[in-house]
Amino acid sequence: MATFLPMTIEAARGARAKAVLREAGQTDAAAGECWTALLAGCARAGAGLDVRLRRLSEATSVHVGTKWWFTEGAAHRRRVARAQSDIEEALAEGDGQEFARAFVGYDHAMASAVVCAGGGAPRTPRESGRTKRTRSPTA
Repeated sequence: MATFLPMTIEAARGARAKAVLREAGQTDAAAGECWTALLAGCARAGAGLDVRLRRLSEATSVHVGTKWWFTEGAAHRRRVARAQSDIEEALAEGDGQEFARAFVGYDHAMASAVVCAGGGAPRTPRESGRTKRTRSPTA
């Protein structure tokens, strides 16, 4: 079975990003269906994939933190958007080779965003910009 998002899935696992992992799995399955439809020459090869790609981007944005996604992570966000556009263009043209190539770029961009944002647990407003203080066992 082909997999289109191996790096994203692995990065999400490593980052304990459950929502990203769930969306990546669903997007990967939708990409596999599109790939099969492209190989079969079906006219409606991309049905539903655009929604899956958007949901994965949204889950990633929430995981890495909206502030990071639009500031330090803006280059990653632009790479994701560009790769998504390439996927949509390949589908519109029915070009399986370009579809596969675009998914490699998309997978790399998404995985990079998850890893470069810190990769740890999802950020919450309380944790942003602060370090946790711990009590000494002798205190």
